[in-house]
Amino acid sequence: MQLLDGKKVSEDIKNEIAVEVQQMKSRGEKVPHLAAVIVGTNGASLTYVGSKVKSCEKVGFESTLVSLPEDTTEEELLAKVKELNADPAIDGYIVQLPLPKHIDEQKILLAIDADKDVDGFHPTNFGCMALEMETFLPATPYGIMELLERYKVETAGKNVVVIGRSHIVGRPMSILLSRKGYPGDATVTLTHSRTKNIAEITREADIIISALGVPYFLKGDMVKEGVTVVDVGITRVPDATNPKGYVIAGDVDFDEVSKKAAFITPVPGGVGPMTIAMLLKNTLLARSRRAKKGE
Repeated sequence: MQLLDGKKVSEDIKNEIAVEVQQMKSRGEKVPHLAAVIVGTNGASLTYVGSKVKSCEKVGFESTLVSLPEDTTEEELLAKVKELNADPAIDGYIVQLPLPKHIDEQKILLAIDADKDVDGFHPTNFGCMALEMETFLPATPYGIMELLERYKVETAGKNVVVIGRSHIVGRPMSILLSRKGYPGDATVTLTHSRTKNIAEITREADIIISALGVPYFLKGDMVKEGVTVVDVGITRVPDATNPKGYVIAGDVDFDEVSKKAAFITPVPGGVGPMTIAMLLKNTLLARSRRAKKGE
């Protein structure tokens, strides 16, 4: 069994990006500038956005954090999005989800300029991904593709089972792995909460990507020998024996499944760090596209 070490690979990617940024500086070019908008004080979101800002510093990007109060109206947030769309200094930006209940997330995501949508959630970018055109790929699926590639996990003709059909992970993952090329060319089954006999399906899988958000859902008797398992789940599970009062759990029962797996991601330290690294990669792409346009 080999760990798909997202922490290590993400550091490698950041170091590669830092070298590229250094070369841009030496040529007198503008370095990439990433902005993040956060509304309210969701703890997990604040931690995540904080990590993005630190990562920008590490690779030499400029970064801007736009922190708005919980009671920000939809109109005020749309005005801020419009402002970022028009700001020539900003190459790419993200609006951190989830947003407060009184704001329509879809309306906000549609308002983001597709050329600055480094999260890859805009329908234009999602459509380009499905059509196998160059675009910003959603950061978490992009990170998983990068992990599979760097660990040379074979995907062509393999049976891949994706658990979870969210627009952020499951659905784009199923599209990416069925596209032509490597990593891709796989036969993909997209399963979800309404799928019957899910264990029968997962037992046939060469690769399983679980993004369900149900702790320890995937058990050892649900997988075959030599499977590759990517665990996207990240849930706080109460644990009185832990000083924090909780542990971070994935969708996969690691102790059981790792005994059969050829490759498996740990939680934490697997997919999570990759997401931020790929967001930086998307921002670098945004800058190079804008430079080609003379912006």
